[in-house]
Amino acid sequence: MDLLNTLVDKGLRRELPSRDEALAVLATSDEDLLDVVAAAGKVRRHWFGRRVKLNYLVNLKSGLCPEDCSYCSQRLGAETGILKYTWLKPDEASKAAAAGLAGGAKRVCLVASGRGPTDRDVDRVSDTIKTIKEQNEGVEVCACLGLLSDGQAERLRGAGADAYNHNLNTSEATYGDITKTHTYADRVDTVQKAHAAGLSACSGLISGMGETDEDLVDVVFALRDLDADSVPVNFLIPFEGTPLAKEWNLTPQRCLRILAMVRFVCPDIEVRIAGGRELHLRTLQPLALHLANSIFLGDYLTSEGQAGKADLEMIADAGFEVETTDQVTLPEHRRGGGCGSVCGSQDAAADTAVEAPAGTAKPAANTEAPAAPGPRTDLVAVRRRGAGTDVAPNA
Repeated sequence: MDLLNTLVDKGLRRELPSRDEALAVLATSDEDLLDVVAAAGKVRRHWFGRRVKLNYLVNLKSGLCPEDCSYCSQRLGAETGILKYTWLKPDEASKAAAAGLAGGAKRVCLVASGRGPTDRDVDRVSDTIKTIKEQNEGVEVCACLGLLSDGQAERLRGAGADAYNHNLNTSEATYGDITKTHTYADRVDTVQKAHAAGLSACSGLISGMGETDEDLVDVVFALRDLDADSVPVNFLIPFEGTPLAKEWNLTPQRCLRILAMVRFVCPDIEVRIAGGRELHLRTLQPLALHLANSIFLGDYLTSEGQAGKADLEMIADAGFEVETTDQVTLPEHRRGGGCGSVCGSQDAAADTAVEAPAGTAKPAANTEAPAAPGPRTDLVAVRRRGAGTDVAPNA
């Protein structure tokens, strides 16, 4: 397929595809799916080999959030039955992190619900970061605390944080349909604050919320423009008790096409399969490893994930290897906070519509969500173990 050959060539050169080309990936048929995975897999292996980075979530504060994000089980007024607790103490958080690190994770992601941290919260998380770093040599720590105020990113960096996560989630055009209590611009500002402070920027998306193909492409191009080092791709977990509980728009094949599109747009960036992979990829999870070079190990913030042992077996059976602490995730040209993409040509490529290669039909605009495959509510399980409980985690 001319399209795939063109995208592989561009990916190996770190050249940004056009929006038409990205849309064409999402428009490919199920019959062409293995060809799409194989093509994107060439780009993934070129920049990241067969390594899979493992990340482990520690939910420092669960529920009790004043924001109204429609996708979130912790949103204001949600009746989802999730665990609710206030801040874990540094030793408690470090103990929770140790379970994931023992399972092979090299990055710990410290997450707290809420609009954004107070200065006291930043002090608390800084103490937690220091404790985890002191007790675990070589560990990476990423903080995810919501919208940042001036100076807070610098304080987290000074405490030893390596990265900051704040997802854009969806396109700017549709963001107001998902959240009313803050704006898309607020999120962009926080990612920029983290970057300016010397933190590695981690920012991603949520698919399956009823968005169009154009929305997906727009948010991934926006993430590329922000020069995020890591792009988590979440698949909506439709929690009962949230406004999006009835949004079951994803199939395993659709998820693979989304991951392939992200890989082509972000060839040299850490692409992470995040929340909802077990729910929507199901038995096709191993194929997704040919597209993404990073996953979360075990449970998520408020929902159960695949057992850590099963994750490790899946990686080995698919012919991949767990990335170790002495291996650097990103290619050399992306290390140290420098220009991580195409530098001088990036903005021009992002803003210029380039026709798809010869022989490739330009996809028609997709203005409707894909047909729903049917709810799999049996696969949605609220987390009742790990951080905030007396039950051992499944890492």
